Amino acid sequence: MTDTYCYLRIKGKGRDARPLLEDLLASVLPRWQDAGITSWGVFSGLFGVASNELIVMAAAEGERGLDAFTGDAKRVGQVQRSRHLVSTVRPTEIVPLQRPGLYVFRFFDVYNKDVNEIAQLSRAAWTTFENADQYVAEPQGLFSESDLTKEQGKMLLLTWYDGLGSWQTSRQPHPEARENFLRRQALTRRTLALATNLLAEVP
Repeated sequence: MTDTYCYLRIKGKGRDARPLLEDLLASVLPRWQDAGITSWGVFSGLFGVASNELIVMAAAEGERGLDAFTGDAKRVGQVQRSRHLVSTVRPTEIVPLQRPGLYVFRFFDVYNKDVNEIAQLSRAAWTTFENADQYVAEPQGLFSESDLTKEQGKMLLLTWYDGLGSWQTSRQPHPEARENFLRRQALTRRTLALATNLLAEVP
């Protein structure tokens, strides 16, 4: 059975995201928990995300509709973006993220016929990418949209780094990883990256 993931970018009413976070913790996350939905991670922006926005990743076992996630989120803020996702090669189980550090969300515009190949190229590249001595990094998840019937779609890669220095250094990975990343790049039409921090106070 395929687990369901959801990416939400939520805008609060104030100038910063603290009131939005408080509302999420007080009302949305408990309602999700009662409904069998796990908060996989709540993130504040480092760059590419407004000061009054949060990114939320939620997950549930089995198939869930997008409304199961967005309905409660709309109670506390304006949902700027939402993606109904399934995991490809990572993660293999729903375990909330806990490790502090830099989390980079990278979106790929792809042809859906290439999703499986992109996933396998990523898996192969990670064997050397995440075992380098020059930096510390670990891909946390690679997701496709749940509906692959359209010709074009998006994939989402979430990667953890211990800091910006590792992120910058990792732009020059091991040659074997680089070869697979270049093959993956040839299958993507456009990319967009957002840098965030995981909010440690979220259970």
